Amino acid sequence: MDPFAIPLLAAILDLAYSGLMGLTHLLEPVAGAASAALAIGFVTLLVRALLIPTGIAQAKAEQTRARLAPRLRELQKRWRKNPERLQRETMQLYRDERTSPFAGCLPVLAQAPIVGILYAVFLHPVIAGHPNALLDETLAGVPLGTSLVGAIGAGTVDLTTALVYAVLVLAIATVGEITRRVFRMPQPPADSPVPSIPTGILGVLHFATAVVALFVPLAAGLYLLVTVCWTLVQRIILRRRYPVDA
Repeated sequence: MDPFAIPLLAAILDLAYSGLMGLTHLLEPVAGAASAALAIGFVTLLVRALLIPTGIAQAKAEQTRARLAPRLRELQKRWRKNPERLQRETMQLYRDERTSPFAGCLPVLAQAPIVGILYAVFLHPVIAGHPNALLDETLAGVPLGTSLVGAIGAGTVDLTTALVYAVLVLAIATVGEITRRVFRMPQPPADSPVPSIPTGILGVLHFATAVVALFVPLAAGLYLLVTVCWTLVQRIILRRRYPVDA
């Protein structure tokens, strides 16, 4: 069953479609054939601007975690042989500080519905009983509703599609690598009781967005590219406002 057949979700989908089409027509005299792609970029910037409070919350959470790190290490030393007590004491510490170890996930969770709607808009050939004209929009000749994995599976991938996706994925991966290097998580000493997170796993997590871009429509991939660029710039600005002591 298509969840967007539910009246409320169908109305949201139609509203998103109408908004994108209206913005596309508005930008067409300036951007021409790339107007829909530019519209997606503007929508992404608008969404991220609305989510600035969650970005601030994330920066404050990172600062708080850095400040609590010595106390967390002490808890690790004291209760290392009692995992249940360690968990209780750790969560109590976060409660006393009025924060959460999951506070940094807010921007990702807040964006999930937006990405889902954008994904759905470019998957449905018919929206609210009318043809989805956005599927006719392209970027460099590649339809915005095309996914690289889908095109490969259907045997319709061509050189242009491959090149556009190569640029998209490379750009996302590059920004992810810059973000990883600039905001590298400090690892505890080798003799510390605090378990460290393997840097290889962190690298995989940073490149996950580039992998996702291979599976979603090009329109959603553009959203991901703009949002990772915004995230990098926003984190640099907020890190200066809420510094984290190394």
